[in-house]
Amino acid sequence: MKLLRNMFISSLVLALFAIIGTGMVALTYDQTKDRIKANHRALLLKSLHLLIKPAEHDNDLFNDVIEVTDKNLLGSAKPVRIYRARRDGKPVAAIINAIAPDGYSGKIDMLVAIRYDGTLAGVRVIRHKETPGLGDAIDTSHSDWIYSFNGRSLGNPDKKGWAVKRDGGIFDQFTGATISPRAVVKAVYKALLYYEKHRDEIYDTASLKPEEDSNE
Repeated sequence: MKLLRNMFISSLVLALFAIIGTGMVALTYDQTKDRIKANHRALLLKSLHLLIKPAEHDNDLFNDVIEVTDKNLLGSAKPVRIYRARRDGKPVAAIINAIAPDGYSGKIDMLVAIRYDGTLAGVRVIRHKETPGLGDAIDTSHSDWIYSFNGRSLGNPDKKGWAVKRDGGIFDQFTGATISPRAVVKAVYKALLYYEKHRDEIYDTASLKPEEDSNE
């Protein structure tokens, strides 16, 4: 009986600690979720403004946003976001949150900024798991390779040129790492194809309502 009583007390104590721990986690999350949300928003806005400068648009990028789905051209079966930049009501650029699904270590999450005329304002990798010292050169913190997309378009280079040099294209690969840059080049090219196909639709579609803002 004494053994059973001790086991019961131990189980009760463990259950109590579990309840307290869960409550503390929930409380901490509730108290910090707004700050986490604000930090995420600020970091994303910083990335957007590295591609389209604040002086180039006068609208709120976060409120001028749509979600679209195209697994083939945008790399995800789930909706991805497009942020629209405008000035005096006229379209300036679209920043597409495109995905390269075939990175060496998984998907590569990118922002592809395309000016209204179809030229690239720039590309940034915002999340990846590529190999440190090799594939991570796609990130601006490790190399300036990503800047090679600036000013490019579907016609500059031609279709054949939209590949790494090992595959007959114009874009450099990295020493010991071809898969990562190959995946990014292909994803950027497909984002340009999507933009060309849907340009008017991109700018004319109504923005998400606040309650539809699933990533905020």
